[in-house]
Amino acid sequence: QVQLVESGGGLKQAGGSLRLSCAASGGTFSNYAMGWFRLPPGKEREFVASISWSGRDTYYADSAKGRFTISRDNAVNTVFLQMNSLQPEDTAVYFCAAQLFAVRITTPDSWGPGTQVTVSS
Repeated sequence: QVQLVESGGGLKQAGGSLRLSCAASGGTFSNYAMGWFRLPPGKEREFVASISWSGRDTYYADSAKGRFTISRDNAVNTVFLQMNSLQPEDTAVYFCAAQLFAVRITTPDSWGPGTQVTVSS
């Protein structure tokens, strides 16, 4: 089972940008669909974005479309989430997730510990 570690979270003002990274180890990275979820304060965890093993197919929550971009580099076993035009409602703990032999993340096999993103108004 692949192990995941996120990085790149932090505090930003509204309108700013952040790039999250998720490094994978212990598995064949290119066999996994990868994705990002987030847990806003006081709410349930929600899907943000997903990318197929090849990087050819991407999927986004409505809240992420047009502002966030998911990408992956299979050569360095890393998936990224570029977040632009950040808003206070993007404040959450962001989790990286992996699902084996999938095109789209539906039921992750592995989760990272999460990274905090805080957006101030």
